[in-house]
Amino acid sequence: MRCPFCKENNDRVIDSRESTDAFVIRRRRECLSCHRRITTYERIEEAPLRVVKKDGSRVPFERRKILIGLMKACEKRPVPSAALEEITQKIEDYVTERYDREVPCKVVGNLVMRELRKVDQVAYVRFASVYREFQDVEAFESVAEELRRRPPKRRAPEGGGDAADPGGSDPS
Repeated sequence: MRCPFCKENNDRVIDSRESTDAFVIRRRRECLSCHRRITTYERIEEAPLRVVKKDGSRVPFERRKILIGLMKACEKRPVPSAALEEITQKIEDYVTERYDREVPCKVVGNLVMRELRKVDQVAYVRFASVYREFQDVEAFESVAEELRRRPPKRRAPEGGGDAADPGGSDPS
């Protein structure tokens, strides 16, 4: 590892620690030439997961986009940020466990809707209106009627539910 300060390729590892999920190793290094210290992170290089959009284009999977969509849907709603982070993590885990290279956007969208439905009905309708591209008030009414006919199961308290399968079976 080349020192960013003196550019010498002569260092030693002082300390190594695994992250809590054991997917990243943090290493503290000291340059043997200038004696300055740096921190490096080591992780497995993976082929990036891509999302296949409705038009057939492919974009990198980004958990940040899911979180932003959830935050917009839940704006001014009584949904804690921790719940949105938890949903985002569940969806990311589900997708990365079941798809190697590509995941249809329909799968991601359906997972988001399924989780939002459990947390907040208004946020669910907001997200559905964008995701399903509602064109008229009848589309809103049909979603509201669906919620009346089949009320969502309430979320279990912290730590409840099956983290391995956030939305039941594969929604694709």
